[in-house]
Amino acid sequence: MTALRAVSLFSNCGAGDVGYRDSGFEFDVMAELDPRRLSVALANHPTAAGVPGDLRTTWRQVVTEWTSKHGDQRPALLAACPPCQGMSSANGSRGLQSDHEAGGRDPRNLLVTVITEVARALKPRAIVVENVQPFLTRAVPNPADGTPISAALLLTQAVADNYEVFAMMGDLADWGVPQSRKRAFLTLIRRDEPWLEQARLLGRTPFPRPTHGRDYGDAPVSIREALLELGASSLDARDTATAADPKDPLHVVPVWSEERYRMVAEIPPYTGRGAWSNERCPGCGMPELDPDAAICSRCAKPLLRPRVSDGDGGWRLVKGFRSTSYTRMFADAPAATVTTASGHVGSDKTIHPWENRVLSVRECAHLQTLPENFEWGDALTRWGHTNVREMIGEAVPPAFTRAHGYAIQTALGVQAQVALLSDSDSRILSAAKRLNDARAKAEAEHASTA
Repeated sequence: MTALRAVSLFSNCGAGDVGYRDSGFEFDVMAELDPRRLSVALANHPTAAGVPGDLRTTWRQVVTEWTSKHGDQRPALLAACPPCQGMSSANGSRGLQSDHEAGGRDPRNLLVTVITEVARALKPRAIVVENVQPFLTRAVPNPADGTPISAALLLTQAVADNYEVFAMMGDLADWGVPQSRKRAFLTLIRRDEPWLEQARLLGRTPFPRPTHGRDYGDAPVSIREALLELGASSLDARDTATAADPKDPLHVVPVWSEERYRMVAEIPPYTGRGAWSNERCPGCGMPELDPDAAICSRCAKPLLRPRVSDGDGGWRLVKGFRSTSYTRMFADAPAATVTTASGHVGSDKTIHPWENRVLSVRECAHLQTLPENFEWGDALTRWGHTNVREMIGEAVPPAFTRAHGYAIQTALGVQAQVALLSDSDSRILSAAKRLNDARAKAEAEHASTA
């Protein structure tokens, strides 16, 4: 099969695009702000031209790179994953999702305008945009008049004359990804594609039908299954000798202080519990049943719980999310979402289900379904494990993008072996409702200021 030509914006390290490539798309242009990430992306997509820098100023170079190769030919796919940090519910302004002025203070929230510019110039047959679920409703100021509008709606309204919009919200664990990763996807199909008439008649969308989960196929893949499949060696955060596998540079974890190590070691393996519930006093050995105590009520020794100095010579518990931080993952459920902070014990459920450590870089890449032959080049030695963890945490799992790529090919009239998601599926209906609610709010705000 002749490869379908594609363009990637906000490419990160090119991991998500690996899935689209494996389904039959070939990327000719890849654009990424960080030249380090772009170098990794190009190592895995060696035929692509790279465009480094801020796309708000370099998007015309993307267009030039494409037209220099293909003239007026339209790309089959424009894939874009703009930064999600300003959209995420974990952001410090998570309580201001409807405040468009707060949304506008993070310029990354308006990067959908770059997608619009490239789409108008190149007229791709299909467009894919991935982000966190608040992307569908997060209010930002409309560049045209300053009124509130969601970032997703800003994009879809700008291209509505030429594209039909399909939205989906789903947990990628439903597609066999061994982690809970809830994301929103927009797939826009150009209105002159013949498949759209068939899609309306049959009630189908350009998204792949789930293969795992509550209503399709197999049970979700647990972290226990995924780690056993990987077969990596055991590690321990006690010291440098036990925290790394000399045969695999990616299989390495941070070494902890003795106090932190004891705190994690106190959490029973396989339980999914956190250090907040550690009861046994390391001094007298008696249980401390007060869940808010930082010291033992009997001997006044500090407990093996997340704590900091209170400034008066005493201790208090860390102010944090007790249900998720300093917590082991459940062994028999999909892993917690792999994030850019996968190396931090105080982040969201980053502790190994049964070993005393966080997940290694190799394990995080495996949970993100990056292929074992993914090419990192000299990223580890030049920029360190933290930067590689960030690239992995921001990737779109190729296991999903491969299936999504086949679904898009069906919409483009290419034979593809994938069942399509119904337009009556809850994942489609919930996303459509969010977009419709955002549209209603935007129209009401616009009318009130007219």
